[in-house]
Amino acid sequence: MSSLSKTPDFTPKIIWQPIAGSSQQFALDSRAHHTLYCGTRGCGKTDVQLMSFMKHVGRGYGRYWRGIIFDREYKNLDDIVDRTKRWFKQLCPEAKFLENKADYKWVWPTGEELLIRVAKKEKDYWSYHGQEFPFIGWNELTKYPSGDLYDLMTSCNRSSFRPPVGSDIPEIPTVVFSTTNPWGAGHRWVKERFINPAPYGKVVTHTQRILNPRSGQLEDFTLTQVAIFGAYYENTFLTPAYIAQLTKIKNRNMRKAWLLGSWDVASGGAFDDEWDSDYNIISNFCIPSEWRTFRAFDWGSSAPFAVVWFAVTDGTEVILPDGSIFAPPRNSLIAFDEWYGINDDRKGVGLTPSAIAFGIRNRETHFRTAAYIEGDIPNAGPADGQIYSIISHETKTIAKLMEECGVHWVRADKSKGSRVNGLALVRDRMTNAKKCEGPALYIMRRCRYSIETIPVLPLDADDMDDVDSDAEDHLYDVFRYAVLADIARYTMDLAIDFGA
Repeated sequence: MSSLSKTPDFTPKIIWQPIAGSSQQFALDSRAHHTLYCGTRGCGKTDVQLMSFMKHVGRGYGRYWRGIIFDREYKNLDDIVDRTKRWFKQLCPEAKFLENKADYKWVWPTGEELLIRVAKKEKDYWSYHGQEFPFIGWNELTKYPSGDLYDLMTSCNRSSFRPPVGSDIPEIPTVVFSTTNPWGAGHRWVKERFINPAPYGKVVTHTQRILNPRSGQLEDFTLTQVAIFGAYYENTFLTPAYIAQLTKIKNRNMRKAWLLGSWDVASGGAFDDEWDSDYNIISNFCIPSEWRTFRAFDWGSSAPFAVVWFAVTDGTEVILPDGSIFAPPRNSLIAFDEWYGINDDRKGVGLTPSAIAFGIRNRETHFRTAAYIEGDIPNAGPADGQIYSIISHETKTIAKLMEECGVHWVRADKSKGSRVNGLALVRDRMTNAKKCEGPALYIMRRCRYSIETIPVLPLDADDMDDVDSDAEDHLYDVFRYAVLADIARYTMDLAIDFGA
């Protein structure tokens, strides 16, 4: 696919074209409703995204061919705009870019428009509710911690265009074209949605029964998606110096993501240097009766709630199911079970406080029969302070409602600096598991959501001493509460030991 302009002597002049036989060509020729062009840095993803819009300009759709490209940060719009100015003016000298921030869009003399915008959160969708964008582009999709905004904007991916009777103009396509590399806060959801379902280049179909508004009949309709991998070595315009700089990146996960386009990374940085599944994940075993156990809690209704049960080791050894000996340092924390209130859309399940409390009691009643623990029912542990908030004098707090069902909590440490301190302590305990000295942190294999979400948590770009609170951090918050609470208990025990 080439984009052509004509010189005064009408000799065709190639302005831009994809590298023949490359991922650029495959991505540009994609016919899927949702295309993810991903891979390494430097393979020309943004240019292909722009040309994916441009190839439908001047095809007879006029003002109906309307597109929008999103980024999460204003500073990154400059690069997108610079690239559009590099290509669009050459392809159509009459096209204009409206620099005013209220507009910030390209317009063509034939009526087409391409808006370039920032969108960060779900609420930003409402600026576009009811509008039609047959083309929607997302720049660096993994910057978005969840797919919520992506899904909301998909409702605008439509057009009321109908080809004139007797014309050879085809139906207007609806396109969602995203670019990304594997690094960022949204690594988990993007991988789950686009990378895991099928190999690169294989079109994934989702067929559903709908009432077709055009025919008035129930019909099967199939939506399609595809992920296409691009590599820097396809781009012959890159300099060796650029690649050499990528190879020098010290963070091994970032280097794998940017240089190799690997999705098998702990992306984002919060625990890149500390987490090691060979040490921090352990087999399921029965907690000895001598070890203290407790539970910790993070409230959620529309957002997921999280309960995690922990054991505190006393320095003794245990025999694992495979016959090996596990000798965790004294006062180590072991997460031995979890309950994550999440649905298929990564939202909360909306259970009431009483329902959660009864669920906790039922689980703890079965811990001994299921050989999770030998000792008594776990003690009350730290919970998010939100459960103590008073909404009105006539309404009981979440904590009170749970207490009436027999489930008690203590307030989690949410004092000034506790988020920073909690991250530092979680990191220390992860590292201690590798060193096998000092209080460590372990997670049993049955805690699959903890293992899935915590190691990939990104750092807050504005505060590198904290995790990104826009990411899926509900279970991490529980671990942070537990570590801070246990440190307080550990400090108290030491004071008693030394006669303080």
